[in-house]
Amino acid sequence: MTTKTVNCWEFKGCGREPGGNNVDEFGVCPASTEKSMDGIHRGDNAGRACWIIAGTYCGGQVQGSYAAKSANCSKCDFFNLVVEEEQTSVHDATHLLEALSIVSR
Repeated sequence: MTTKTVNCWEFKGCGREPGGNNVDEFGVCPASTEKSMDGIHRGDNAGRACWIIAGTYCGGQVQGSYAAKSANCSKCDFFNLVVEEEQTSVHDATHLLEALSIVSR
């Protein structure tokens, strides 16, 4: 039996997923539509690897590239949940994505 995992927009309740409550005001979050990352960490699109995607909206501000936002993401409750559930580290996850040429530019 596979346990249902939660995506970032579900965990944070941001409402920026397609059809979400805040799309009209803030737009659709790129993590919710990044199809190349579907299934990574058992998420929908980049829903469980949002820290890799530029342009996510966290803490009331649009975030930049992975390099620019990694310090904030490493303190995020959702990020730490995924690391714990997947029994990995951000270093391992990032290198896997780089090897697959998926990391956002």
